[in-house]
Amino acid sequence: MGSVPRIMCVCLGNICRSPTAEAVLRQKSGARLKVDSAGTGGWHIGDPPHGPMIKAAAARGYDLHDLRGRKVTKQDFERFDLILAMDEQNKADLEALRPNNNDTPVTLMMSFAPDTGVSEVPDPYYTGDFDHALDLIEAASKGLLQSLN
Repeated sequence: MGSVPRIMCVCLGNICRSPTAEAVLRQKSGARLKVDSAGTGGWHIGDPPHGPMIKAAAARGYDLHDLRGRKVTKQDFERFDLILAMDEQNKADLEALRPNNNDTPVTLMMSFAPDTGVSEVPDPYYTGDFDHALDLIEAASKGLLQSLN
């Protein structure tokens, strides 16, 4: 990775999990990381994060208000040093988008929190459990930052 690792967090619509992961990693890393987020789908391009996610994140001190949904592009594979997928489907969708001859690592975010026993961050847009998603994202963010030390 470069002098300041560039990390992109990816979920389906870029309105719940990935913007939250972006905000958590930004806040916890200070200037140690450059972080962005995107979705594999384009339904929410330009939209703010989902209201209940904004509220749950704010309760823990994370501000999502300025973030806006965007869709993953092929150029993202060149712009980032590591791409973190929130679940196996996102990872598969990312691999399908990967340009030829690109070797940017794409891994599950939860691979940085093996002690949780969880491999994916469930989508709170469907489960309604925003606090559980936050718990997992915080655990994985902590593990990621420890791995960079």
